[in-house]
Amino acid sequence: MTLKITNLTGGYFGNPVLKDVNFEISDGELVGLIGLNGAGKSTTIQEIIGLLTPYSGMIELDGMTLQQDLESYRKKIGFIPETPSLYEELTLREHIEVTALAYGIPNDVAMERANKLLETFRLSDKLDWFPVNFSKGMKQKVMIICAFLIEPSLYIIDEPFMGLDPLAIQDLIELMLEMKKNGSSILMSTHILSTAEKFCDKFVVLNEGQVIAAGTIDDLRQKFGQPGASLDEIYLGLTKNSVAKAGVVYE
Repeated sequence: MTLKITNLTGGYFGNPVLKDVNFEISDGELVGLIGLNGAGKSTTIQEIIGLLTPYSGMIELDGMTLQQDLESYRKKIGFIPETPSLYEELTLREHIEVTALAYGIPNDVAMERANKLLETFRLSDKLDWFPVNFSKGMKQKVMIICAFLIEPSLYIIDEPFMGLDPLAIQDLIELMLEMKKNGSSILMSTHILSTAEKFCDKFVVLNEGQVIAAGTIDDLRQKFGQPGASLDEIYLGLTKNSVAKAGVVYE
């Protein structure tokens, strides 16, 4: 078992956003984290990577908690945020070197791993470029390269397809499937549900900070009473129900 979340309650400034969240991700699983805006997806991710401290509950990664060994726990995670965040004063090559240093990877090993990724994402000739020279999509590719070169137990990828061209999206999907085949686990938050339905093994559906369904696409169809529905159709139904509960007329 790679990731196990048990009875997690947490949020910001004493305000609970997540309420008794439970789910697991096994070795070699690609799990889609889906839900409406404000459902708690980003909060869940921040709790897992340690940017927030749970009010209660437990998060275990390979049987280890962040409280037991902060450094070892964090080295088990490769995180790709929705918005690229790079050091403006560092070149692409230096981003790779800093990542290697942070994760205790010998520089020659890091560059060997990075070279394949650089070729995949067509950045091999950009090693001495600074972020100011990169488009948003290229910055996202740098984040992907740095995350995948560390080869962690768990990848957490937040809206991975934002800013990427169709070729880069396909490259990223193939890379995720390769890492999954090698035993790594992936938690992916995305609104591109047609793509998620094709490649995710399971889904965790959040609504108002609670897990309202978890399992395969067939499990979700049964849960929401929509036999044969696509993930997009299930999501649309969830949207309508949430709007109706809020007392808003849906048209």
